[in-house]
This record gives sequence, structure tokens and C-alpha cells, in this order.
Amino acid sequence: MDQTATTSTAPSPRAVAAPASPRLLVLSAFRFPHGDAMSNRLLQLARSAAPAGGTVLVVNDWPDDGSRPDPAPVLPPEVQLLTLTSRAHGRLLRWLRRQTRPVRVLRALRRAGVRRGKVSGVYIPLNLFNLTTWAALRAVLRVPVLVDVLERHDPGQFPRGRLAPYFLRHRWSSLLAGRLASRVVAVSETLGAHYAGHGRPVLVVPPQVDCAQFTSPAPPPLASGLRILYAGSPGLKDLLAVVLQGLARLPAPERQRVQLVVAGVSRLDAPRSSDLDAGLLDTDSVAFLGRVPRERVLAELRRSHFSVLVRPDAGYAHAGFPSKVPESLAAGCPVLLNHTSDLARYVSDGREGIVLDGPTAEDVRRGLHRALQLDDSQWRRMSQAALARARDFDYRAWTPIVRTFVSGVVDASNAPGRSAFASGSSSPNRRSAG
Repeated sequence: MDQTATTSTAPSPRAVAAPASPRLLVLSAFRFPHGDAMSNRLLQLARSAAPAGGTVLVVNDWPDDGSRPDPAPVLPPEVQLLTLTSRAHGRLLRWLRRQTRPVRVLRALRRAGVRRGKVSGVYIPLNLFNLTTWAALRAVLRVPVLVDVLERHDPGQFPRGRLAPYFLRHRWSSLLAGRLASRVVAVSETLGAHYAGHGRPVLVVPPQVDCAQFTSPAPPPLASGLRILYAGSPGLKDLLAVVLQGLARLPAPERQRVQLVVAGVSRLDAPRSSDLDAGLLDTDSVAFLGRVPRERVLAELRRSHFSVLVRPDAGYAHAGFPSKVPESLAAGCPVLLNHTSDLARYVSDGREGIVLDGPTAEDVRRGLHRALQLDDSQWRRMSQAALARARDFDYRAWTPIVRTFVSGVVDASNAPGRSAFASGSSSPNRRSAG
């Protein structure tokens, strides 16, 4: 049975009273607000989209993954939260739970006193967007439906290729969004151009951060060794195996000066959950932390000289935008990476990080060798450049244009075929998506 919890001054759903003016409804089904990358994406976009002096209401259908929502999560004042919780045992019940999500959301809104006319629009991530959700919310609320698109999968990512159920659902949702969404927010220029080609008004917004959440970097002196962090779930998307291979290719004296910390997977689970060769894990140069809370990841960033991210030269890598890059920059931790997606706009070689020539183990070896040649003053200059660039991802820099776009006030410079992104300063500039 569904239960509704309200994050406010009281635990009752009635605590979310009908607002004096219409506000945006954000639909979520993640460990919101601080449990994963998608949750952070929605939280910062909600803050950008909140009307001046107003609020955004997030209705989060908490995933049935064994975790439990925080009964009193820390939220900014412009974001209110309704959390739906239920238990669904078995594949059929979980499928039914997903199919009935729009009905359960509408029931939660009614119980909370939010009526039609008090919602200005609905904001939905692409992986929650389907025909049933669009039809139900449009029919009842009669407001525009905006879709947030973060990725475009390739058949090669899945063992069954184009026949993989997840791939089919993803492409079906993409097709629907290109024809039914009132407006599209895309995470990269590649995705923005795709949806602009379908005639959708598009705004390109990279992953956002709250720079005020990050503390000053404090890694150890480079003379004591080079500390590198990988945070995430290794697999085909992030080539952690290539990073380990590149590390193994360093001469022994250099390799002994490098400490690679992996947050997100344990040493035991790494070979089972990715393409990692178990033989590469038997080294003192690599430490596995397993799954750790976000606060621990931020603390590790603060203590690291570089974060590392290697992605293949593939369509899905160019369509997405890794959220770990803005977070690393905001922590003052330069990035060791190869250019995919729009990363070349934000990370220049020798400035905000070290840019690899490609996604191979030899490219990683050369990048690590370059990092080992730095002294503390050179690293500090790189760290300061990373902090300066992070302001281009701060949600505050995006508030004017996101708020305007979400409200439906789209001027000629932001018509279909146009996008926006921050480039070279803390204020977003506008540029053609196609």
C-alpha cells in the first residue's frame, strides 16, 4: 500500500498547502534529494526553476530497492517534497507500481491540497516519461509537460543489442519526448540538436552544482605521492579497467607514487560488476571504498589531486555529460580525462585538468606521468582554475534562463533549434544547438 510522507514542518500530507500562485511540479523516482546523481540533477534544476519568492514541489516515488527515505532530509527553502513509499514484491507488482505512478502522484497531490490551477507545469526525467504518464498528467492538470533528457543509449551497450527491453523502453521514451513534450531540457549539445530537429524548444543545461556546498581542497603534498579518485559505477560507460591498465604500465618507481581510490564499488564486487580484470586489482596502488555516502565522496575529492574519468569515443558518451566532472571542479580537484560530450568547453589541458589524447591505457599512462611531474604550486594553479570554472555549473548562474524557459516565456533567441550553456564566465551565453 502506498504511503505519502511530506517534508515540511509537520509529517502530514496536508502540510503542503495550496500555494498562492502556480508552481512547477517535478516528478521523481530516485533516492531524492541526496542519494544519487539523478537526484542531484533534479534538486539543482528545481532550485534554478523556482519562481522568485516561490517554490517547486517534488513528488518522489521512492524506489523499492531496500533503502529508506530520510524522514527529515535537508532541503533548500524553495523546494518542497512529497515522498511516496510502497513495497512491491515480485516483477509483476513492480511493473504495476510503475504503470500506476501517475495515478498515485495525482492522488498524493489531492491529499496534499494541490489542485488544478495551482501547478504551472510538470517536469519529468526521460526515464520516467511514457505515454500513460504524459496522458494522465496532461488530462488532469492541463499544463505543459517538460522532459529532462540526460542520455541516448546505443545498442552496443546491451548484450541483446536492439532487442534489450531497457534499450527499447529508452528509445520509445525518446521518440515520445520528441513529439509530445512541450519543452525539452537536454544535458548536452548533441541531445539538444537531436530534439531541436524534432521541433521542440530546447534548453541545454549541463549537470549543476551548488558551489557553496564544497569546502577548500586539502590534498597532501605531491612529494608524498599522487592521490587520484574515481567515483561511480564502473562498466562500459566509465572505463575504469583502462585506468588500471594505464596505472600498471607506469614504471615501478612512478607506480608506487600513485594512490588510486575507487568509491562506488568494493574490491570483491568490481570484477563481477564491470570488465575489470581481477589480476589488476591485486596491488597496493588501488584502494576500494565500496558504496559510500555522498558526503564521503566529497571528502575524498577534497583530499585528491585529481579525479579520473575515461569514456569511450562512442555515441552515448558524447550524448551524456558526466556529473562527476562539475563536482570535481567545484571541489577544486582538477580532472584527468579524455574529451567527450561538451567537456572541451569546460576542461582545457593544463588548466582545469589534464586532457588525455584518447581512451586507451597508453593515453592514461602518459597522463599519469604528466601529473607526476607537477609540483605543488603548479597543482594549486590548476586547482584554482577548476574552482573558477565550477561557477559555470553553479545553479545560481542558470537560474534566470532556466526559470524563464520553464515558465514558457521563450523568446526568439531561444526558439526551437536554440540552446544555452555557460561558457567562459559565470553567466550562461546563448548559442545554436544545431
